[in-house]
Amino acid sequence: MLGFILVMLLIGAVAGFLARLLVPGRDPMSAGATILLGIVGSFLGGFLGYVLVGKDVTEGALQPSGLVGSVIGAVIALLAASDRSHEVEPSPRRALPCGVRSTKQPPGLRRSGR
Repeated sequence: MLGFILVMLLIGAVAGFLARLLVPGRDPMSAGATILLGIVGSFLGGFLGYVLVGKDVTEGALQPSGLVGSVIGAVIALLAASDRSHEVEPSPRRALPCGVRSTKQPPGLRRSGR
């Protein structure tokens, strides 16, 4: 059990580093986040191997994969995470009183101070 955890940490670190190297752009991540990315990529790669190739059907869909599958899965996970982080949240709008369409005035009109 301890050997499995150490191997997962090592493969996670290598796969996460390679995925961050392959995907263009800046990805500010700590070393722990890089290892977690590689571990998630390993299980994602194992799932893709199970679905697409039918590899190790007896072990089930949730299984870790080798280094190549881990890197492929980590790249997919990193692309999905970076795509979600660039979404723009809509700005909150103020409710206007009834009958008022806009608070902006047409150009050229001024309010007099009288």
